[in-house]
Amino acid sequence: MRVSTNKLQQLTIFTTVLTGAGVCTMYYLLQKRFVESDYHRLALQRLEACPVAMESLGAPPLKVHNIHLTDRDNRIDQRTAQLKIPVTGSHTGGYLYTSSIRDADTNRWSLRQAVLRLREGQMIDLLNPPLLAAEQAQDNEQELDTERWN
Repeated sequence: MRVSTNKLQQLTIFTTVLTGAGVCTMYYLLQKRFVESDYHRLALQRLEACPVAMESLGAPPLKVHNIHLTDRDNRIDQRTAQLKIPVTGSHTGGYLYTSSIRDADTNRWSLRQAVLRLREGQMIDLLNPPLLAAEQAQDNEQELDTERWN
């Protein structure tokens, strides 16, 4: 049985398009699953709650990009999740490195580590954030007032 070259070309094109659509769908569904996960949400909430980090990025607006699925820094299993989340603001961008662990009893995720590394090399620990300049000045004034009264 002979098959024409034209039919083989059509079959090849159809298979290529179908495979490409399947890969794109799988990529989209994996990214959606990451974004909807508790460990991803907790990390972004911590970032948004840190005024120093948000000011350094130039956010709002904060843009959260897709995770690089082939990056070795992104590892998830039943108990732990490590992510490297790309983020940008109007000034600069960087990566939010997070580590979370799931409690076996409550089945809830908790953040163990959250560090923002900016393109310029600056690192901000979001679990122990530095104070803003205004907050530092206010703390210094309170210390001076306390010393005056003692």
